[in-house]
Amino acid sequence: MPFILFIRGKIDIRIILKLLMKIVFVSIALFLSFSGFCQQKWTLQDCVNFALQNNVTVKQSAIQAKVADINLKQSRLSQIPTANFNNNDGYRFGKSQNPSTGILENQNYFSVGLSFQSSAEIFNWFSKKNTILANEWSAMSAKASVEKLKNDLALTVANSYLQVLLAIEQENIARIQVQQDSAQLEIVRKQVNAGTLPELNAVEVEAQLASDSANLITAIGNITQAKYVLKSNMNLDAATPLELETPPVEKIPVEPIADLQPDHVYALALQNLPQQRVSQYNINAAKKNVLAAKGSLHPSISAYGSLSTNYGYFRTPIYDQVLSGYGPSGLVVPDGSGGFIDVQRPLYTIGGKKGFVSADPLGTQFSNNFGQQIGISISFPVFNGWQAKAGYKRAQLNVRNLEYQKELDDANLKQDIYQAYNAAVVAMEKFTSSKKAVDVAQQTYDFSTKRYTVGMLTTLEQITNQNNLFKAKLQYILNQFDYVFKMKVLEFYKGQGIKL
Repeated sequence: MPFILFIRGKIDIRIILKLLMKIVFVSIALFLSFSGFCQQKWTLQDCVNFALQNNVTVKQSAIQAKVADINLKQSRLSQIPTANFNNNDGYRFGKSQNPSTGILENQNYFSVGLSFQSSAEIFNWFSKKNTILANEWSAMSAKASVEKLKNDLALTVANSYLQVLLAIEQENIARIQVQQDSAQLEIVRKQVNAGTLPELNAVEVEAQLASDSANLITAIGNITQAKYVLKSNMNLDAATPLELETPPVEKIPVEPIADLQPDHVYALALQNLPQQRVSQYNINAAKKNVLAAKGSLHPSISAYGSLSTNYGYFRTPIYDQVLSGYGPSGLVVPDGSGGFIDVQRPLYTIGGKKGFVSADPLGTQFSNNFGQQIGISISFPVFNGWQAKAGYKRAQLNVRNLEYQKELDDANLKQDIYQAYNAAVVAMEKFTSSKKAVDVAQQTYDFSTKRYTVGMLTTLEQITNQNNLFKAKLQYILNQFDYVFKMKVLEFYKGQGIKL
């Protein structure tokens, strides 16, 4: 029902504004409360996806993969004939060859030179083809390297994720322990006040409560620290809140140990792990580089052609020649009587300007100076400081070095898998043993509680049994998470990723 407030028959705007402001404030408060309540909880997959999108090393590796693709594209396009167009424009002065007439002149002029060249390699002993194949393998290796980094990062994040879950479980156990201490202290305090127990019993329980409270504080701090480590591996800002999905550890799927025999896991790892593909791809690329380097030791045949023309612009003035007299030329002729007569030459002075001499038009010069050239080029590697031969030898040694590296990587992988299997077996046995230890400690604590209730057990003895149960539970949780992670490592080596 709408509220309409009147004062002397008029609406009171101030009251309505106050009500609206209250409604707005309440709405904002409810929204913030709802937002905090609905804060997203991160699953392992969420953490891994965020890490893969934001990890700097993965981004750098992805850039290297793009560079490898560019190299591959460039090597493929190198099979296409080259084509280049050149344009040279300039102003010449002093004595030089006139590009229009070909005559050496001492004249200033503006020149334009155009040329187009093209060349194509006809045969090079498949050097380019093998270079392309080498770059294809290198591009595949770069992509596999990105996958390897992603797998390693996923394993690291999964370990950090499990460490947070472990810390949360330890905090839950510590909190229950404090609650039990508080309830026990309340009972003992009533008995002390009633005079049925001495004050010492209450003091002992209070001391135990203080110790367990300190353990609880430590457990809470361990959760925060474990989250910081997880945020660091995810490249998530340390100030960002992080709430995780906490699936019960016993519900995390684990493959049977019988399906994770080391020889079987090793065979799958050789086929599925990116690192092993990286090694093989690098070897394949190196072998193709050997063939490409070998091709450079033989003659190569290329075809080439070019088109060129030029233009020169000049404008020279023409002057009238005015006869001003005669003078000796330095030459003599016989006069027939044994003497000689000086030969006179006409003397001229420059008169008025009567016009200019200009270069032919642009189109005419381009047509007159148009030249073409085609030919075959054969290159014989005779002696170039042993560069080609050295490159071929280095390529051969690089293949052998990569083969040795793959042998070493495979041996290390096999060693790691067998060690991981042994660690998983030990972790499983420790987990089974710790479960029995919890059952025994629980039975002992239950019996001691009954005896303590009827006064047949001292408070110190009861506290000792309680501490033993607390330690057994902590060790059980620790061994359980250790067992799950060790099994996940074995699953990871199969090349199936990490799943919780």
